[in-house]
Amino acid sequence: MLKFIIKFSVIFLFILLFGFLVYPFVSVYLSKLKIFILLFFTQGYLDDILEFFATFLPVFISVIYFTHAERKVQASVQRRRGPNAVSFWGLLQPFADGIKLLFKETIHPHQAGSFLFFAAPMLTFGLSLVSWSLIPFSFNGPVSDPQFSLLLVYAVSSFGVYGIFLSGWASNSRYSFFGAIRAIIQLISYEIAMGFVYVILSINLKTLRLSDIVVRQEQHWNVLPFLPLAFIYLVTMLAETNRAPFDLPESEGELVAGYNLEYSSFVFSLFFLGEYSNMLLMSALISLLFFGGWLPLFGSNLLESYFWFPIKIIFFAYLYILIRSVYPRLRYDQLMYLCWNIFLPYLLIELSISLLFI
Repeated sequence: MLKFIIKFSVIFLFILLFGFLVYPFVSVYLSKLKIFILLFFTQGYLDDILEFFATFLPVFISVIYFTHAERKVQASVQRRRGPNAVSFWGLLQPFADGIKLLFKETIHPHQAGSFLFFAAPMLTFGLSLVSWSLIPFSFNGPVSDPQFSLLLVYAVSSFGVYGIFLSGWASNSRYSFFGAIRAIIQLISYEIAMGFVYVILSINLKTLRLSDIVVRQEQHWNVLPFLPLAFIYLVTMLAETNRAPFDLPESEGELVAGYNLEYSSFVFSLFFLGEYSNMLLMSALISLLFFGGWLPLFGSNLLESYFWFPIKIIFFAYLYILIRSVYPRLRYDQLMYLCWNIFLPYLLIELSISLLFI
C-alpha cells in the first residue's frame, strides 16, 4: 500500500506547493509591472490591485489543484489511477471539469427564492477567500496585519454558516432545509470549541495577531506545550469544513446530498470550491497556531521561510484526504457527544487553569 501511495499520490501533492509558492514570485513580478500600469491607474489603486492578485491568484490555483490532488490520492489508496486522460497525468482535469460545469444548465427550483438561491453560494465562496488576506506567509506576508487578525479570521469563517442556511432555506426543499439545519448545529457546536482554543492560546501567548503567534514559536512550537489543544483543533477543523468522518450535513444516505441538493452547474461548483478553500485555510491556521508557520523545521536553513509554510499546509491537506479515505462517517449523536461532553468540559477546565495562572 505504501508503494502505491508514494508512486501515485505524493507527486500530485506537490501540485499544491506550486500554487502557494507562486505567492512571493507573483508579488515580485507584479511589482515590476508598476511602471507600465501606472499610466492607467493611480498609485493607491495599483497597490490594491497588485495585492489582490498576489494573494488570491495563488490561493485559487491551489484550490483548483487540491481537488485534483484529492482524487489522485484517494485513487492511490484504493489502488486505481484516478484522472489521467486530460493532458499529462491529468493535470488539466480540474479545468475540464470547470468548463463542463460552466456550460451546464443552471436549474432553478420552482418557487425558490431567486436572489437568496444564487447569493448563498457566492457568499460561501467569497467568505472562504476573504480570510486569506490575513494569513501571513512570511514576516511581511499578509496584505493586512491587524492587531486582532486571529479574531477577524474566526469571525469571517463563522459567517459561512449564513451561506449554508440561506442555501437550504431558499431551495424550497425539505431535504435541503434539513441538511442546512444539521450543518448549522454542527458548525456552531464545533465553532464554540474552536473559539475556546483561540481564547486559551491568546491568553497564554498574550496576543491575537497571527504573525506574533508565529514569532513566539521561535524557541519551540506550540504543539509541544499545547498538545491536547492541537488535537482538539485538528478534530474541530474537520467538523468545521464538513469533512469525513464529520460530513453529516452532506450525508447522502439520509439527506440526498444535504443543503446543496438543488444546485447544479457552475453555482454548485462555488460550494465545492468554497469547501476546499476552507480546508486549505484551516490547514494554514493549524500550521500558524501550533506548528510554527513559516519557521523552519528544527532550525534548519536549507529553505527560505516562504517554503516552509506551504510544505506544512500540504502536510495537513494530505492528512485531510487520508482521514477521508480511512475513517467511516460517525453517527450524529456521536458527533454531538464528542463536542459537548468531551471537548467543551476539557476546554473549560483548561481555560480556568490558564486564567488562574495569569
